Amino acid sequence: MPNSPDYSWPPMDQRRVIGKPTKRRDGLEKSTGHAKYSSDVKPAGMLFGAMLTSPLPHARIKSIDTSAAEQLDGVKAVRVITGAGKEVNWEGEEIAAVAAVTEELANDAVRRIKVEFEPLPFLVREDDLGKAGNRAKAAGEQVTGDPDKAFQDADAVIEGTYGIPVITHCCLESHGNTVQWDGTHVNLWPSTQNVSGIGGDLGKSLEVAASNIHVEMQYIGGGFGSKFAADRWGVEAAQMSKAAGGKPVKLYLDRATELEIAGNRPSAYAHIKVGAKKDGTITAWQSASWATGGMGGGGMPPIPYVFTEIPNKRLNHTAVAVNCGGSRAWRAPNHPQASFLTCSALEDLAAKLRMDPVDLFLKNLSYTAREDTYKAQLQKASDAMDWKKRWHPRGEGSGPVKQGLGLAINTWGGGGHASQCRTTINPDGSVVIEIGTQDLGTGTRTVITMVAAETLGLPLGAITLRIGDSNYPPDGASGGSTTVGGVSPSTRKSTVNAREKLFAAVAPALGTTPDQLVAVDGRIQVKDNPSKSLPWQDACRKLGATKISEMGENNPRNPGGLMSSGVGGIQMADVSVDIETGIVKMNKFVAVQDCGLIINPKTAESQIHGAAIMGICAALFEERVMDPQTGKYLNPDMEFYKLAGIADIGEIEVVLDITPEHDKRGVIGLGEPPAVGVVAAIGNAVANAIGVRVPHVPMTADRVLAALEGRNV
Repeated sequence: MPNSPDYSWPPMDQRRVIGKPTKRRDGLEKSTGHAKYSSDVKPAGMLFGAMLTSPLPHARIKSIDTSAAEQLDGVKAVRVITGAGKEVNWEGEEIAAVAAVTEELANDAVRRIKVEFEPLPFLVREDDLGKAGNRAKAAGEQVTGDPDKAFQDADAVIEGTYGIPVITHCCLESHGNTVQWDGTHVNLWPSTQNVSGIGGDLGKSLEVAASNIHVEMQYIGGGFGSKFAADRWGVEAAQMSKAAGGKPVKLYLDRATELEIAGNRPSAYAHIKVGAKKDGTITAWQSASWATGGMGGGGMPPIPYVFTEIPNKRLNHTAVAVNCGGSRAWRAPNHPQASFLTCSALEDLAAKLRMDPVDLFLKNLSYTAREDTYKAQLQKASDAMDWKKRWHPRGEGSGPVKQGLGLAINTWGGGGHASQCRTTINPDGSVVIEIGTQDLGTGTRTVITMVAAETLGLPLGAITLRIGDSNYPPDGASGGSTTVGGVSPSTRKSTVNAREKLFAAVAPALGTTPDQLVAVDGRIQVKDNPSKSLPWQDACRKLGATKISEMGENNPRNPGGLMSSGVGGIQMADVSVDIETGIVKMNKFVAVQDCGLIINPKTAESQIHGAAIMGICAALFEERVMDPQTGKYLNPDMEFYKLAGIADIGEIEVVLDITPEHDKRGVIGLGEPPAVGVVAAIGNAVANAIGVRVPHVPMTADRVLAALEGRNV
């Protein structure tokens, strides 16, 4: 039986492409406007869809009349989604949909639909658990060790209540799709994180085989965990296409509906008590947490976060159901909340002990899963921030503008998903890589091309990459930081398999055996003998009229050393706070991140920059504001749903924790972990600056001033 090819990554010092900072392959297309997003697609005869959604947070529909909409000239289809006798459970829930020849006409038709509601009781705020009533469902208490005795014996005990609110997805390209259902075949142009899988999801609702659904998406305007399913708007657009005789229907959410129903990151509140020895060793943890993500409530965040082996713990959690749009995955689900709750309490403990928080974290790293990694990262982050020189105990400093430093910690998995890739080498020397994945803007196109170029010894420009189409070999959804760890191994295996076939065809011409050949610098040559070589095109001509087409697969259960999971990171923030106005200003943010083997440091750093910016938004600006009296979402727009601008960000310094030990673990995803600790680090920096905790985020001017005045915020 022949030996299987060696798929392992080249040693660090022998890589020619992998590990080198490389510009995005699609940068020019995006920056010049040539990149076509699914929302840009305009197939012939396309109709425009619009939806009627609930203006109330909870109601029963007594009657619905669509006749006026149906009679409007140019309206081609009207669908009732939630009919008479049924309930709507949040503002924005879908009631009816219309397809018409223009967008304006579709919206006009929606306004002509008459609905009579019977208002029902509702709850839209969860921050005050005492007002939740029967909407609050407590989980069972979890106890480890003897927390009561540990608190009695502790030298120092702190208690605090902390809160991080619901924030909503705000993708620049809103959720939606264009769908054409003509007979038994469906063409789908979605904005999705799941090119290979969304067709099957839509097919279940339409009762159409996934094999009869063709999906194409080349570019996406943001997803962040919220764009996996076909959703109601996908199903209704397809049904309206069928009703309109197979004309394609474009249906994307408007901005208000996008913020209302296209997913959110659940809130997390907790009353936390921590006990410790004089030297900072934590001995006890107690928390009573509550959360919501909508009618399904909210799960318990993983607290105490990272420091999971604290010996004495008592955990209680309550899920609160509210009449608001439901939650969806959001860049490290539940981890940012857990990091904020945990790191806020630990920094408060350090302040009570008059201890540097870095020293407190170092003292308790034995409670974590990767003590050595975090120890080294704390040192690297401290060096980058000049922490030992610039940190001071809480509230010190003169003048109205106070400066402060804060830190936080993160962890994540990041193992690669199942993935298949096909490499074709043609007799003319052209190379085509096909894989049914998607590039969310993270640089996936570039990474795949780099892996192929490294394996085949070619420049990136010699590789043609085809992605974003369900006709290509299937790849997993882009969620959980799984993409790079999926596509890199499958591409590596596919290109190695194709390269080996080429070696077999070329070896006789070079008077050697295939195992003595290497592909390097656009040539096939004998190892250690560049004089015996053929240019790539000449080598490929040895194929005659036959092309090489080889598959490669990433099997998460058998990664073969090409990828793994489990990372850690440390983040630090430097802020200035004007105690007269309450305004927080970002000075600098440092992120040290372990992420295994780095394919492209440039896009890896870009991922961390994006994560930091998202976290700054959540720390200082973002919040879904609900009116408890009317149940209305008060800020579902780009004017009052606040996001950071470029002047709000400050300096971001990324330290990729690249070491031979980490590199040997193979590729690990990077999308989630750097988004975890940002809010916590900034919150701790603000506390360090002004001397008191701002317990709830975002840390707006009113909350900062209230904390300084000792008011409950």
